[in-house]
Amino acid sequence: MLDRRRFIAATAAVTAGALWPAVPARAADPAPFAADARGVNVPRWLDQDDSAPPSDAVLDRLLEMGFTTLRLPVDVASDARQLRRIDEALRRLDRLGMAAILDMHPGGMMRALLESSPAEAHDAVAASWRDLSRVAASYSPRRVALELLNEPPMEADTWLPLRDRLAGIVRKDAPHHPIVYGAARYQGIWETVAQPPLADANAIAAVHFYWPMGFTHQCQNWIDSPNARIGDLPFPATLDDPRIAAIRSALQQSGDLEALQALDTEYALPWSETLIAGDFTEISAWSSKNETPVLLNEFGAYGACVDPASRAAWIAAVRRAAEAVGIGWTYWELDDGFGLMTDRTDANSFDNGMIKALRS
Repeated sequence: MLDRRRFIAATAAVTAGALWPAVPARAADPAPFAADARGVNVPRWLDQDDSAPPSDAVLDRLLEMGFTTLRLPVDVASDARQLRRIDEALRRLDRLGMAAILDMHPGGMMRALLESSPAEAHDAVAASWRDLSRVAASYSPRRVALELLNEPPMEADTWLPLRDRLAGIVRKDAPHHPIVYGAARYQGIWETVAQPPLADANAIAAVHFYWPMGFTHQCQNWIDSPNARIGDLPFPATLDDPRIAAIRSALQQSGDLEALQALDTEYALPWSETLIAGDFTEISAWSSKNETPVLLNEFGAYGACVDPASRAAWIAAVRRAAEAVGIGWTYWELDDGFGLMTDRTDANSFDNGMIKALRS
């Protein structure tokens, strides 16, 4: 697995507090946010000013289909208006009986600050958690979990003390709510098993899974990458698959040697359900050894130019691998490029193939 980890790391590298007083609550079994989680990420609801909440009909339909958990990205801020929006969203989900993971998910400016001015950025994240934990404390620990920082953009020796600092802040006002945390920098399985767990009896380690990146990010348009120029890749497949041979031939004829090399690197290992299952066996063993539940809180495949059957096969393979070892999941994302529907206000716009991959 060491060569595999190096391979994945290389491809990933390319690519107002007093408003809500704390309310004592009973300790929660973390299973609703770990083993039993069946959920979806909903960006653009609480992490930007032009909020786009899903409609009641869409939330009702998600519940009918068995989705019980929403992961809600929030940016680093603590103004009263944003806190009220977060409280309103949690209240809305609580009425429906849905669980929420408040995910500190820094946007572009804050992410850049975390890279360039870490001390200032760390203080900003800490201040946000002082306010957010007070909001969360008004809800049952079985309804709200708190995720310290999405894909911490720093090395482990910087992240681990910040992780512990943030957990301490959360525990002051939310002593019984599950704390979700990930490993720096990408929350990859290979990183998680190499970093110590958070010393908290009600903590959940969250992992992200997008392997192979060439498949899940083919035709990506938000960064400059060879993946942007490769499409129609199948899953499962190996380098000698006729479909791959045809794509390689086209890249050779166009003279795109960078994309050709990227494709060959991607297929250095076979794209198979068996290989995916091996990663989840590894994280399951780490979970048992460290007595720490694990949640797969991001996995997904970009839909711009992928074969729908291959996309569904990959999604089903990852979901089954996680469930086979008792790991729950939240899919990235509700709509947009990785989405399982086209319009978060229209309950009739779900992709039936995607839903089947996540349910059967």
